This record gives sequence, structure tokens and C-alpha cells, in this order.
Amino acid sequence: MRNESTGRKLRADARVNREQIIEAARALIAERGAEVPMEEVARRAGVGTATLYRRFPDREALVRGVALDGFHRVVAIARDAEDEEPDAWRALVRFVLRSAAELRLATWLSIWFSSTWEELHADPEERQLRQTLLKILDRLVRRAQADGDLRHDVDAGDLTLMTALLLRPIPGLRAELTQRSVDRYLTLMLDGLRARPDSRQLPDGDIGLADLGDA
Repeated sequence: MRNESTGRKLRADARVNREQIIEAARALIAERGAEVPMEEVARRAGVGTATLYRRFPDREALVRGVALDGFHRVVAIARDAEDEEPDAWRALVRFVLRSAAELRLATWLSIWFSSTWEELHADPEERQLRQTLLKILDRLVRRAQADGDLRHDVDAGDLTLMTALLLRPIPGLRAELTQRSVDRYLTLMLDGLRARPDSRQLPDGDIGLADLGDA
């Protein structure tokens, strides 16, 4: 009969294996795109192929695991920014810049694995994470506007869409240039969102979170 300490060790080993697989898959997808062989993921993770398929029986399951892990990371970044920064504007800047890599990978996954991504939207855990993130962003936007730091004619939906558009992959662009351009253009975007006396009014009204629906 297996004792309790052995059972805990097996559970701990399984958790470590899962984390190693997800980390390897994240890195390989970011480096090489959607068609990374499952066997290569297992090699990078330092586990056997049988262990990989035991945790993730197919590519779709692995993509869902990577995506949910990314959502958890993004929500953690947003929470830390809100809790630790002295004002809402600095929290927004910190969130956008520090979550860029996670959000870029999520954007790629949504394009490369569109059917899996649609199924993921129905996952209760994903929906809860998404709602938590959007609530934090909405609070930060409203607080930054109340402080006079953020333009009054933008909403959390504007911030979400602008960031997503900037993070979409450009076919054929070198990885190094992609990273450099993202850093530069997110900084420009944030600079454009600052409230200034001579800021021109944006056309057609702001885009709120309700406008995005389940996008």
C-alpha cells in the first residue's frame, strides 16, 4: 500500500512535470511558431514523450494549458501593479510593459489555434480570469482619469484593443526586430494616452469593455 508521503511526492513530481512542459511549450512557440513538434516540447522540458502525452493528450490540450498559464500570469501582473504602484497611471504603464510578452503570446495563440481559442472562451476558469483582469484595468483607467493623468476620451476597451493590435505578429519580421518594435511602440502608445492640455479630441467616442463582448 502506498504511504501518504509517497503520494505527496508523486503529486509534486506531476506538478513539476506539468510546469516544465508548459514553460518549454511557451518558449518554443514564441521562438518557432505553431508547428513545434510535441516531441521537441518533451525534450526541452526534460521529460519523456509518454509523460507529455499523459499530461496533455494532444496539441490542443497543450495550447489550452499554455494559454491558461499565461492568463494567470497576466492577472498576477495586473494585481501586483495595482497593489504596489503609488498611482493608477504608473500601475497602467507597469502592467502594459510587463505583460507585453504574455499578451503577445496570447495574441499569437488566438491566431494560430483559432478553434482551440474559441473553445477556451467557454472554460469557466478562463472566463473568471478574463473578468478579473478587465475589472482591474477598468479601475485603473478610471482612477488615472480622476487623477488627471489619462485622457478623458479613452476607456479600458480602447487600451485593450490598442495593445492587442500592436502585439499582432507581422509575418517575416525577425524576432529581434519584433521585440524591439513592440517595446518602442508600446512606449509611444502610452505617451499618447497621457492627458495634455493640447490633446486633440478623438473621433466617434471611446470604446468601453462592453463594446468588446467576448472578444
